[in-house]
Amino acid sequence: MSAQLKAVLAHIDTNLDASLERLFGLLRIPSISTDSKWKADCAKAADWLKADLETSGFKASVRPTPGHPVVLGHAKGPADKPHVLFYGHYDVQPVDPLELWETSPFEPRLVEVSRGRKVIVARGACDDKGQVMTFLEACRAWHAVTGSLPVGVTALVEGEEETGSTHLPAFVKANAKELKADFALVCDTGMWDRKTPAITTSLRGILFQELVIRCADRDLHSGSFGGAAANPAHILARIIASFHKPNGKIAIPGFYDGVKNLPAKVKAGLADLGLTEKEFLGAVGLKSSVGEKGRLLIEQITTRPTCDVNGIWSGYNGQGTKTVIAAEAHCKVSFRLVGEQDPVAIRKAFQAFVKAQVPKDCSVEFIDHGGSPAIQLPWDSAALKAAEAALKQEWGTAPALVGSGGSIPIVGDFKRTLGLDSLLVGYGLDDDRVHSPNEKYDLSSFHKGTRSWARILAALAA
Repeated sequence: MSAQLKAVLAHIDTNLDASLERLFGLLRIPSISTDSKWKADCAKAADWLKADLETSGFKASVRPTPGHPVVLGHAKGPADKPHVLFYGHYDVQPVDPLELWETSPFEPRLVEVSRGRKVIVARGACDDKGQVMTFLEACRAWHAVTGSLPVGVTALVEGEEETGSTHLPAFVKANAKELKADFALVCDTGMWDRKTPAITTSLRGILFQELVIRCADRDLHSGSFGGAAANPAHILARIIASFHKPNGKIAIPGFYDGVKNLPAKVKAGLADLGLTEKEFLGAVGLKSSVGEKGRLLIEQITTRPTCDVNGIWSGYNGQGTKTVIAAEAHCKVSFRLVGEQDPVAIRKAFQAFVKAQVPKDCSVEFIDHGGSPAIQLPWDSAALKAAEAALKQEWGTAPALVGSGGSIPIVGDFKRTLGLDSLLVGYGLDDDRVHSPNEKYDLSSFHKGTRSWARILAALAA
């Protein structure tokens, strides 16, 4: 460890109380983005962050959008070192139901939940103000000790993530030159457990489709037409049943084009995490996985593609009975995509697969609800290797390299618009009650997370 890094880490430890007070100041601002009633508070949070960035060596500004403003901060690093784009958000979810909060959601407090374990409780404590400040406090420490940062940093903190980042893609496109960097750092993720850090190496893409099967030109009396007339609910049920093979694989021709197996070392690391069906599915009242045979459970939920029916409806759904053969049957289907799977090609293959199973005197309509490709950080990325080493030094254990089963659309925009791969490192925990009453962020996540970012910045410079 260099003398500089050692001094920076000592500064973080010594000034933890001051760092907490700054975080509490941001948490006290009710920056709820989805309700116009809180628009002024979102602007207040943006102004607060601008002022905070300026005390850590950044040149900062608040940029208007058609919605809530974006905060941008620029800090130059050595000319021969990388420049990174850091992303987070200052907006938060509504606090309803308010009566389930033990104390006011915008009056942050430090609570000891068990011996030696303290947590920060407030709306936004984890998602995402605590995570943002974890990074910014690491930058503050570097600036306080050395007068500069080890790498160049552009900080982009938006105010609409909780409402779908409606205006951010256009902002990124319009300001692409100013946002130029070597790669992006994203903090809105979590750890594997309280003692094991994690790096999210991939995000699954997504594709949404809706089907409408139509047969007769009106609903029919089942006593008169049953046995002869095509029933769209039956047809739809057969089609849905054909989506998966008995081994759990998806049956659509060409679906796995672009899907690659994990490197052996990465798969071994996932196996070492020991996620079991009992642990994962038992928590929701299930016992056995129905995913692809021969795949680890953690692969099934993070790095393999999926097809799920999200809704089905047809015919009479009221109380009692109605002997009717419906004219239509509907379903909604979502696909989670990985690797180099092409949403456009899969949509085309899926529609052809369904059409081939619809009787000639019936029809199918497809309603497209959009999609986006998956994101994968290259396994040989220098940034990934640097972060791995830094996290292991701080936590005493190698970070879990895991894919996310979900999607973070702006990461796709960073790739498509700016050409940037994203390194996703966060310190949230599964029990942080994100989006729920009594949201919290472990004090150890904040403290050691700040130390971790300080180490990562040093490792990226090296």
